[in-house]
Amino acid sequence: MSPRIESEPTIVPAQTALVVMHYQTDIMALFPTVASTLLDNTRRLCDAARAKNVSVYFVKIHFSPGYPEVSPLNKNGQGIKQLGLFVDDKIAPELGQKASEPLIIAHRASAFFGTDLQTRLAAQGIDTLLMAGIASTGVVLSSVAYASDADFRLFTVKDCCYDPDQVVHDHLFATAFDSRTTVLSLAEAQALLASRAATSSQPSPGGYTLPSAANHDGGASPL
Repeated sequence: MSPRIESEPTIVPAQTALVVMHYQTDIMALFPTVASTLLDNTRRLCDAARAKNVSVYFVKIHFSPGYPEVSPLNKNGQGIKQLGLFVDDKIAPELGQKASEPLIIAHRASAFFGTDLQTRLAAQGIDTLLMAGIASTGVVLSSVAYASDADFRLFTVKDCCYDPDQVVHDHLFATAFDSRTTVLSLAEAQALLASRAATSSQPSPGGYTLPSAANHDGGASPL
């Protein structure tokens, strides 16, 4: 693993967002043996962020009936279409999404492609993201790659990410995610959010803040 840039990272809550990706009812139903643990971990992460006034964004993959958004040229999209899901599901209620917490609707694996997520984050002066999602080989990989190229400061919370291929999941966090993000456990993320440095800051005069569907046991996930 590459050395971490910061031995004791800190965040500025006003410039930080937690992005929770694809924690929706159809996806949780695909992974019943781990859903309870993932939901518990991610609810705790959401509540820790809320306690420090860190913005929480939810990203949901969604399609209209008949999947008109899916191109016949998109192999990943065809795989999603065959699942017959993501038309009328919702964000998992266990996470307690608040009315003030934005819901980003995506038609592709990435949380950014074809959505207004980056525009919303920029409008709020957010430059630091904590990221959690399902699956690691799908939305997390796609979104981390984009956010890294867009110069966001990134943290991934491994205990709040999941992939049915555990080997690939672990390999991503040891390689691609480690080279683009600071990888945290849930406990480390909670400590980061609870740290004395993670306190609300006053804005400067210039407006900137000061310091297959039946079997998901292996293979890359389209989610």
